[in-house]
Amino acid sequence: MWHGQDVADALGVVRPSTDRLRHVARLGVRTRDFAYGVHGLTPPAEPFRVELRAPSGDLWTYGPEDAGQRVTGPALDFCLLVTQRVHRTDLALRADGPDAGRWLDIAQAFAGPPGGGRPPTESAS
Repeated sequence: MWHGQDVADALGVVRPSTDRLRHVARLGVRTRDFAYGVHGLTPPAEPFRVELRAPSGDLWTYGPEDAGQRVTGPALDFCLLVTQRVHRTDLALRADGPDAGRWLDIAQAFAGPPGGGRPPTESAS
């Protein structure tokens, strides 16, 4: 799917989002500690709350409701971030708490060494 996104981006084609993104979002949440580890960092001990708005309008939630670290925003944006297809500054994701913000800077939902990510678009610089 995400290599297909690369092709669509290169061609200037907009692909419609569907709730099939849910499996990528879940993987992105479940790989939080992995992302810290591949960057040589110790994952935070406390759980995070992640609230994502699905393309259908549904709300997907992960983690305890009262967590002090929180990530919110569109599911598509979260999926683009954890697959490192778009730079964080180009997305409508919000991190509440320093650990949540750090996670969004290093998030990756794929195996292997840490990726360099995408540079921000010129308009975001």
